Amino acid sequence: MADALPLPEHVPVLVAGGGPVGLTLSALLARHGVASLVAEADEGCCSGSRAICISRRSQEILAAAGAGAALAAKALPWTGGRSFWRDREVLHFEMPSEPLQRFAPMVNIQQYHVESFLAQSLQRVPELARVAWSTRVLQVRPLEDGVEAEVEGPAGRQRVRCDWLAACDGGRSTVREQLGLQFEGTQYEGRYVIVDIVQKTRRPVERLAWFDPPSNPGSTLLMHRQPDEVWRIDYQLRDDEDGEEALKPENILPRVDSHLRMIGETEPWKLLWASMYNAKCLTLPAYRHGRVLFAGDAAHLVPIFGVRGLNSGLEDAANLAWKLALVLEGGAAPELLDSYSVERVHAARENIAYGAKSTEFMAPPDFAFRLLREATLRIALDEPAVRSLINPRQTAPIAYTGSPLNGPEEGTWTSALAAPGQPAPEALLRGASGEFHLTQGFGTDFTCLVFGDGTLPRALTELAAHGVAVLEIAPEADAHGQARLRYGLPGGLSPTGLVLVRPDGYVMGRWRGLDPAPVLACLQAKGLQP
Repeated sequence: MADALPLPEHVPVLVAGGGPVGLTLSALLARHGVASLVAEADEGCCSGSRAICISRRSQEILAAAGAGAALAAKALPWTGGRSFWRDREVLHFEMPSEPLQRFAPMVNIQQYHVESFLAQSLQRVPELARVAWSTRVLQVRPLEDGVEAEVEGPAGRQRVRCDWLAACDGGRSTVREQLGLQFEGTQYEGRYVIVDIVQKTRRPVERLAWFDPPSNPGSTLLMHRQPDEVWRIDYQLRDDEDGEEALKPENILPRVDSHLRMIGETEPWKLLWASMYNAKCLTLPAYRHGRVLFAGDAAHLVPIFGVRGLNSGLEDAANLAWKLALVLEGGAAPELLDSYSVERVHAARENIAYGAKSTEFMAPPDFAFRLLREATLRIALDEPAVRSLINPRQTAPIAYTGSPLNGPEEGTWTSALAAPGQPAPEALLRGASGEFHLTQGFGTDFTCLVFGDGTLPRALTELAAHGVAVLEIAPEADAHGQARLRYGLPGGLSPTGLVLVRPDGYVMGRWRGLDPAPVLACLQAKGLQP
C-alpha cells in the first residue's frame, strides 16, 4: 500500500499514527474541510483482531467518519453476555437497548476491518487526506507557530512542517518520547494470551466469560464471536508461566482445544493469530503540549475489561477534530484546545477508575483480591443481588462535568440526561422524507435544537448566519415522544426550549423559550465563532 511519492513540505495537521484513532481524526478533519497527512509506520492495516468491541457512541463517530455503512454490513451486534464459575452460570446480563435505536449497544468486529473502512473513507477525499504507509515519525521539533517533524518513508527521509501535530502513535509513542513526557498510573502484572481462531459455530453473539473453568483450571477465559467465523479467545496465564513459551502454538492449541470441547464446539478449527496483553491504567496528565496534541493510546492506556480502550480513543478524535478545525479556520483561539485536554483527561481518569475495578476482579493482583473474587462467585450461585459485581461495567460516554465549555441551563427541565456537558440523547424523529435519528444531524456544525409549537420564529432562522444549524423538533416530528422526554421538556401545552449541541454531539447549554440571544451570547462568552 506504500508509495514512494514525496510528502508535502507543509500540512495544516500531521497525524502521527494511522491506527483507528489517527484515521478517524483525519476523516473527521476532512469533514470539516481541514487537510491532514497521516504517517503510519506499518505498510498497511494491522494484523490480528486487537480491539474488537465497538460501542454505540463509537458507531456514531465512525459513521460521521464515513465508515458507518461498511461497519454495519460487517460487524456482529450484541446486547448481553454470560459469566460462568467453573461450569455453572452465575450471571446473565443485558445492556439497555430498544428496536428504535440507530445502533446496537455493542458490535464485534476485528480492528483491521475498522482500519480498512476508515482508509477507504479517506481515499474518497484525496484533496483533504493522505495516508503515508511505511512512514515513521522519527523526530519532533516544536516551533512557536507549529511543529517540524522528521519522517522516514519509501521516498527516504524528509522534514514536514505542520501547524499542529496529533500524536496518535500508540502506547509506545515516539512523539511522547521525543517530548520527554511520562505516563502516570498503574500497570498490573496479570497477563492474558489473546488468540484468534476460525471455527464455524451456531452460538449467539454475546460476551462469554469463565472463571476457573475445568478446561483451564485457575484461569479466567473470555470469548467473543467475530465476523468471518472467527472466535476471539482471551485466557489468563498463571504467574509462574513463561510468556514467550505461552505464545508458542504447541502451548496455545491444547488450552484452546480443551475449552472448545468443554463447551461443545466440535467443528474443526485453525489458529490465526496470537498475542499477549497485561492491563495498564496510565495517562498523561495533559494532552496538549504547545502545538502537539495526544490522543488514543499515545495519551492513555486503559484495561480491555469494559472495552474502554479503542472506544475512548475514538471519543478523543471526535472531541479534538471540531476544535482543531475551528482554530485553524480562525473561529476560536488556540486556547480552545486546552478544553480538549481538560475534557479528555477527565474522561480517561473516569475510564481508568472503572477499568481498575474490573481488572481487580478479572485478573486479581494478589491473594486478597483472589479470595474476594471466589467468595463473590460462590455467593452469586444462589444470591442474584451480588451478580452485578461480576460484570465489568461496559464503556459509556463520559459526561464532561465541569468543562470550561459548558454553558448555562436556564429554566425548568425535567431530565438531567441533556444537561450541559452530557452527550446529547438519541431520538427517533419524523421528517418530510421519513424517519431519521437525531444524531445523524451532528458532526459538523453547532446545532440548536428548537422545541417549538410548529411555528419557527424568524429570529431563530438568523442563527444560521452565525454558523449554527437549526433543527426544529415540532410536536408532530417527535412522534414517538422520545426527544421531549429525554431532553427534559415538562408536560403541558407544547412547552418550548432551545438546546445547543456541539459538533461532537455534546450538550453545551439549554434555555426555556425561543429567544436565540442567549445561544449567541453563550458562544461569544466561550470565544467561539462557528
